[in-house]
Amino acid sequence: MSLRTKLILFALVLLILDQVFKFWIKTHLIIGEEFDVWGDWFKIHFLENNGMAFGMGADSGVFGKILLTLFRIAAVGGIFWYIGRLIREKAPAGIVFSFVLILCGALGNIIDSLFYGMLFNGSEGQIASFLPEGGGYASFLQGKVVDMLYFPLWKGVLPEWLPFWGGEYFIFFRPVFNLADSYITIGVLILILFHWRFFSSKPAGIPASAETEQEKTA
Repeated sequence: MSLRTKLILFALVLLILDQVFKFWIKTHLIIGEEFDVWGDWFKIHFLENNGMAFGMGADSGVFGKILLTLFRIAAVGGIFWYIGRLIREKAPAGIVFSFVLILCGALGNIIDSLFYGMLFNGSEGQIASFLPEGGGYASFLQGKVVDMLYFPLWKGVLPEWLPFWGGEYFIFFRPVFNLADSYITIGVLILILFHWRFFSSKPAGIPASAETEQEKTA
């Protein structure tokens, strides 16, 4: 099996998992509903947002939402092109798979933004229906991203002596996210922890293939 085939299968599995999980959440829970998965520190908590990974940019407005979605699409195109370049330059498989993780994470959330507004009705106070008779809750490009993974590992009041937040109630880890966000985070962490030398050792503007030719003629 070629590397390209493995990458395609890997990407398809990741995207299907992300979308199946989101579909189940959307058609079984109401916004704000949650249930425990593992004790008090791992919960499924259904939220939707208009923004980027981990709910950032959630109040961007209609125009901001469209710009954000178009930016995501452009970023995905750039990542897709770069993955093709890495394959041509025979980069280490770990690097290529890391970028595929990032690509799948971006694609997973783009699918929500592009289509979920047309495919589902709203989840506020009701369980959403797939392809409702009255139409979806928003138009093309206006869909909301489905989040559900919540890890409140620690809850409590911070010591008074701490600057800025002393005495305040604090939850770690507060953001609610989804599998697509996890793909992006894992891909970036793998690149930072294991493959930073690959990028730091490459002379600027010289592709890997050119480096190899230089080494042969040296």
